[in-house]
Amino acid sequence: MNKLGILEGILFVVGDEGINLKNLCEVMNIDIEEAKALLLKLKESYESDERGIRISYLGDAFKLTTKEIHKEYYQKLVENPETNTLSPSSLEVLAIIAYNQPITRVEIDTMRGVSSNHIIRKLVAKGLIKEAGKSKMPGRPNLYRTTSEFLDCFGLSSLNELPEINDEIQEEDETELFTSIYKENGNDFEQ
Repeated sequence: MNKLGILEGILFVVGDEGINLKNLCEVMNIDIEEAKALLLKLKESYESDERGIRISYLGDAFKLTTKEIHKEYYQKLVENPETNTLSPSSLEVLAIIAYNQPITRVEIDTMRGVSSNHIIRKLVAKGLIKEAGKSKMPGRPNLYRTTSEFLDCFGLSSLNELPEINDEIQEEDETELFTSIYKENGNDFEQ
């Protein structure tokens, strides 16, 4: 197996949460020296001018980040009106954060049933959410909350103006799952 490829995939999957050395060793089933050597080798390959990302060590975790030298292009992407619209998935994540803040990415993923890593990065880049400390959960994941830009974007003066969520579930007429308009008659079905 290509351990560099596995390492790169792990760094991609953990996203902005990153992964510490101990957890990386456990996941890859390698010792600390091998993990350090793999990280160094992958880091060196990212230092090439042809690469747009790098490995950073931030907050006791290794993570993939963009290169500072390309910042102006990323800024244009975020500020471009054509790329500055919010997808339904982004709105869903934003609503989850707004109503449950502060909240971790794992909690958001659990509520949605899918990974929200990429969406959270976009929302942070757009200034609609921000990191708000660390959770006391194992691994101390980042907590996220909305920003004043979020309030401005949606014309709110405070979070108290968010619409209330109606928790009542509309009960529909229940039909028996095992009752059918078709009745068995030997091998034929009658209507």
